[in-house]
Amino acid sequence: MADTVDVARKAAQRHSWRETYEAYSGSDDSGLTPDDLEQFADAAWWTGKINEAIGLRERSYAGFSAAGDKLGAARLALALSWDHLNRGAFAVSRGWFANAERLLDGLQEAAEHGVLALSRGITALLAEGDMAKALPELERAHDIAARAGDRDTQVLALVGKGRAFVQRGDVEQGLAILDEASTSAVSGELRPLATGLVYCVTISSCQTVGDYRRAAEWTEAASRWCEQADMNGFPGACRIHRAEIMRLRGDWPQAEKTALAACEELQEFDRLITAGGYYEIGEIRRRRGDFAAAEEAFRTANELGRSPQPGLALLQLAQGRVESAVAGMTRRLADLSEPLARVGSLAALAEIAIAAADLETARSAAEELQQIVDSYKIGDRRAPAFDATVHFTAGQIALAENDWDAAARELGRARDEWQEIGAPYETAQARMLLGIAFRGQGDEHAATLELQAAHTTFERLGAKLDEARAEELLGRVDARRTFLFTDIVDSTRLLETLGDERYSKLLAQHDKLVRALIVESGGDVIKQTGDGFFASFDDSGAAIDAAVAIQRALQSEVFAPDVRIGAHAGTAFKTGASFSDYGGQSVHVAARIGAAAGAGEVLVSRETIDGVETSFRLSQPRAASLKGFEQPVEVVSVDWR
Repeated sequence: MADTVDVARKAAQRHSWRETYEAYSGSDDSGLTPDDLEQFADAAWWTGKINEAIGLRERSYAGFSAAGDKLGAARLALALSWDHLNRGAFAVSRGWFANAERLLDGLQEAAEHGVLALSRGITALLAEGDMAKALPELERAHDIAARAGDRDTQVLALVGKGRAFVQRGDVEQGLAILDEASTSAVSGELRPLATGLVYCVTISSCQTVGDYRRAAEWTEAASRWCEQADMNGFPGACRIHRAEIMRLRGDWPQAEKTALAACEELQEFDRLITAGGYYEIGEIRRRRGDFAAAEEAFRTANELGRSPQPGLALLQLAQGRVESAVAGMTRRLADLSEPLARVGSLAALAEIAIAAADLETARSAAEELQQIVDSYKIGDRRAPAFDATVHFTAGQIALAENDWDAAARELGRARDEWQEIGAPYETAQARMLLGIAFRGQGDEHAATLELQAAHTTFERLGAKLDEARAEELLGRVDARRTFLFTDIVDSTRLLETLGDERYSKLLAQHDKLVRALIVESGGDVIKQTGDGFFASFDDSGAAIDAAVAIQRALQSEVFAPDVRIGAHAGTAFKTGASFSDYGGQSVHVAARIGAAAGAGEVLVSRETIDGVETSFRLSQPRAASLKGFEQPVEVVSVDWR
């Protein structure tokens, strides 16, 4: 046994964790000292056996306590506090931390006092967001560690200080401190746990402020260390950071594979980091158009303690569930107070609000986004990714306002900045919208160049929905949709009867109600047509549901105009400067069917209703002669009452 234990001790000194674990496992552990149990626990922890590691640390703690070694017991209590904190057992974590405080109270200053101060500072910084409390504790930890010769705690305190500076807006100074701390990790002067923590905090801080180039550099350094080290756990965290960079650079299959492997490895170690891994998987799948799998990943992230937003809301937007997306982002932003954490959510809210035709909310989100980005500059410049996000959001709003010059200016800058960062998907998104802006300016050649470049990138990445949209914008495919037209019956007579002011109020209420019901049913409002709406839907069932909902809602009003509604399904091509309109025979048929409908009627072409399951009664088909068409069209009336 003595030989086996000696082998384990020597292996632990070399940080050969698998050899250490195997040697201790082959010994009679009833004779192991508290120090042996502590090293055995470390080996179990680094080889992915977290439950066993906790049990061994508890035995080591008991051994130190029985021997009257308060410093040793306090050291194990602090380790156990972190173990349980990372697993989400907060009450147990606080209990072990209080135990460490009690043990160290009144003892002569030692390295363990520095670890205690470090824990207080990190908790105040990351869990409470209390800079005033965090910085003095981190300074105290640094000073105690320097006197005690504890280089690990000294550098970790420096990392905490750098992170605190970044969070309070001293970004350039904070990143410089983090770079300094990370060189200690690169040089090999720190033990494995400290090395891993330094890398993780540095990389996440760089990503938080949009400095993806710096994040990529430190990710590469961390990945080299992880692959060389004899351990599990931290390599998983490194791989999640690597997956984020891979996704940004467009290597989605490898990014997903890397993130999945990391989540499997991290599941027992750290719930929050694992949750972040599943969120990353959701983002990859969302971009690819694999909505069901993306939603599953976001749901898992949420179950593990990480908000699924803004990814889930953007997924819902892509599915046409605009109202759910708005609600999700509104709730998320209400819960977020830390400015840097709001950046991605504000950009998402602006995009979703535009889809909901709420430009006031979009502008408000964009304004706050710009204020935050300008408050977290690196020196006198914005971080490239943040600047690109600000310009892209401004370009989206300008497009919605048909301000083609402003849109082209903002989206051109976003394209160039994302391209410089090396983010092909984001570059292609900016290119696609820039093409629409150029088309609005009347420069079809420039528009085609941008749209073709965007289409090529989407095709290469496997972004199916974006690829399809680019094809539509290039006029390569016809879209099959169900088109719906609404119109107020006898609006001129109604205006003469009510007068301008009363009719204006009636029309505003009508417009608000009809627009909301179209969107709620999954439709897109293409444009207003005089006293009505032109809308499109993915399927005929949704269009009929919307039409019935509109008629029923108007009937329930105290006073509302009579409305006629017509619908027809078929292929059409995109038109208009922004390519948000539709043209073609199917659109004209839908418009003529709407004009043929009577007051309070929902009239639909027979071919539109064929094969559609509906609970509404339908009239017998009748032939309708439509203006501009030689052959009559068979139509049916939907009984919505």
